[in-house]
Amino acid sequence: MATAYDGPEPDAEGRGAPAANAFWRGWPEVRADLRSSARLVLVLALAGVVAGLLWWWLAPRADFRITHDGPVVIGNPSEELLVASDAIFALIVFAFGLVAGVAAWFLRRRRGVATVLALAVGACAMAVAAWRFGVTLGAGPSHAQLADVGGVVTSPLRLRSLPALAVGPFGALLAYLVPVVTVHRDDLGRIPTPATTVSGR
Repeated sequence: MATAYDGPEPDAEGRGAPAANAFWRGWPEVRADLRSSARLVLVLALAGVVAGLLWWWLAPRADFRITHDGPVVIGNPSEELLVASDAIFALIVFAFGLVAGVAAWFLRRRRGVATVLALAVGACAMAVAAWRFGVTLGAGPSHAQLADVGGVVTSPLRLRSLPALAVGPFGALLAYLVPVVTVHRDDLGRIPTPATTVSGR
């Protein structure tokens, strides 16, 4: 019966024969991880809704009072107000990305190429979902509100720096790839499953 490893026999100290699952098995491994990868993408996309809610809640915005001469700002908002909303968005999606990358690393049965791709795609979906959901929650005043003299309206929530969307995927891949390059095992400590075990040639 064929074995999973046909390389050199181990010496007296056990060296010379790497683990059977120390080699990437290519697309069979990716196909075995597709279901869990799809779930990871879906979970990250749903997490984007929570991230968008946090962004809407934490991002500073200016209040205006409607007068006969038009909207008048209330108080003395900071000059960095426009930049602050983008910075808070970047921090939120970066934190979500870091958590996702760490969590994905602990899926020991699914450590591999498919998980990396799912993290990248899922974190992108998370960032976009957070952006669109936050903008929807923080929509600007309607024409009726702008015509209501004496009323108070709040400036709309906007993401003015679209490159901030890349911060989430960067955080996710950073958190996952740091242990990848530091782990001493060639198989990344992946737990073998029947779907990925080679039993013959």
